[in-house]
Amino acid sequence: MKIRINTGLVFLLAAAFFLFIAVPAFGQEPLQLRVKDLARLEGVRENQLTGLGLVVGLRGTGDSSRSQASMEMVLNFLARYGVPVERMGNLRNVAVVAVSAELPPFARGGDRIDVHVSSIGDARSLSGGTLLQTPLTGADGKVYAVAQGPLVIGGYAVYKNNELREVKNHPTVATIPRGALVEREVPMEFLHGEKLRLVLNRPDFTTAGRLAAVINERIQPGLAEAKDGSLVEVAVPAAYQGNPVEFITALEALPVTPDKVARVVINERTGTVVIDENVRVSPVAVTHGSITVKVMEEGMAYYSFSGEEGEETGEAWAMTRDFVTVEEKEVPMVALPAGASLEEIVEVLNMIGTNPHDIAAILIAIDQAGALHGVLEIQ
Repeated sequence: MKIRINTGLVFLLAAAFFLFIAVPAFGQEPLQLRVKDLARLEGVRENQLTGLGLVVGLRGTGDSSRSQASMEMVLNFLARYGVPVERMGNLRNVAVVAVSAELPPFARGGDRIDVHVSSIGDARSLSGGTLLQTPLTGADGKVYAVAQGPLVIGGYAVYKNNELREVKNHPTVATIPRGALVEREVPMEFLHGEKLRLVLNRPDFTTAGRLAAVINERIQPGLAEAKDGSLVEVAVPAAYQGNPVEFITALEALPVTPDKVARVVINERTGTVVIDENVRVSPVAVTHGSITVKVMEEGMAYYSFSGEEGEETGEAWAMTRDFVTVEEKEVPMVALPAGASLEEIVEVLNMIGTNPHDIAAILIAIDQAGALHGVLEIQ
């Protein structure tokens, strides 16, 4: 069976299709972000807090007698309230847990923060438990908050005759929303003499230079200086010396166009492929198993079908422009123009049903050949 292809119609359809996908890319304006979304003030940061606590009220799913730590903590707890006990039997309704929290900047005494709780011993589940009063300390050993309250668990575990029958998520990990009370404040020193220091969330020399240029242009010439790829130092103008917060407010609202390194991120577990718009591919050909990928500067694009008993039928048509081709056994060869764009390669691979592992292997091979111009990151 022969199939005749109207080459003029094919060319017009292909041209219309690629004009459609190309116009938005060239018509888009550069993305602008606020300074507060690009950088943070040096000296303004969170602080980690940790503690060791006791969860009670468990329904036979707590630590067993093999957990010496839980036994000692229960005895110490009872002794603190005037109930001295030398030894206790098998307690399955209590569990020793690690308690952690993040103390946000500018937190004041009396503020409440979220708490994370994780089992340390051999508890089966923390469902239904309540955390007893637990002091949370910083790296300096001082108590900054106190946690207490009922646990919220996003999972469960079902046991029958001491055998696990069903489990969902992680029943030995829990949270207490707003479960800790801040007792001590951490001073935040964001002024360094008469200067502020802006630290980029994603270090980049170009972004740092643009940030300094915008500050000097919009507020006052000579105020900002990019020290390196992550730090921009800004002098506080004389008019704001008595009120640096007002100056920071104006500073954080300035729009800046960030820059970034071209990057490809592949997560083989989830099948996610993220491609930066700046990634480009040089002319290259890769064969992986039954899949062939070609990126050429000039050549012939073929559109063919397999007839009966494997006989190839159809006609070829020529294109005098760059194109990408992908071929897999018993699958029609597909051709599409490309400005050596990696996005189009992945699009065609997905169209023929290539799995994430094959996509990852092909992209790695292109990168190793030196044809992928960007950073390839495999997760």
